[in-house]
Amino acid sequence: MRAPQETAMNARINSGLYCAAALLLAACTSKVVEVPPLPATTPDATSTATTMDDYKSALAQRIVAVNSTQVYIGRPQALLRAVIVVKYYVNADGQLLRAEILRTNKDRKAEASALAAVRKAAPFPKPDSKFLRRGEVEIAESWLFNDDGRFQLRSIAERQMDE
Repeated sequence: MRAPQETAMNARINSGLYCAAALLLAACTSKVVEVPPLPATTPDATSTATTMDDYKSALAQRIVAVNSTQVYIGRPQALLRAVIVVKYYVNADGQLLRAEILRTNKDRKAEASALAAVRKAAPFPKPDSKFLRRGEVEIAESWLFNDDGRFQLRSIAERQMDE
């Protein structure tokens, strides 16, 4: 028969092992990242957005969905690494015509990332004809970059953290 001290020590060791195993398992679980759903369209891929703001949000959702590994989930940090404003143009068929940097803090990596995200997300849902001006829609969107290089789009981002 074991001594009471030995039994108590074994119980503490086993308890410690169980706690360590639980911590390791908890650390191994990955956070499920929810990507916004793709924007709603009609059977011919025309956006169902009824306002220009809704259409802009739909395009932002598409950019985020296609570039989900580069998107920061949660509230953006208080002091952002970069804010890049991109102006891009979509034609009646949803094709990206061109994209250009409108505003930058000269972070070339962030600029390249923003432009690449727009290009990768094309083609977009077709705009309703009421949004077209000279056969195209002009969108200006702000990319909010955290220190780690991931971004959110201002039109669908959560409120920024306080300092």
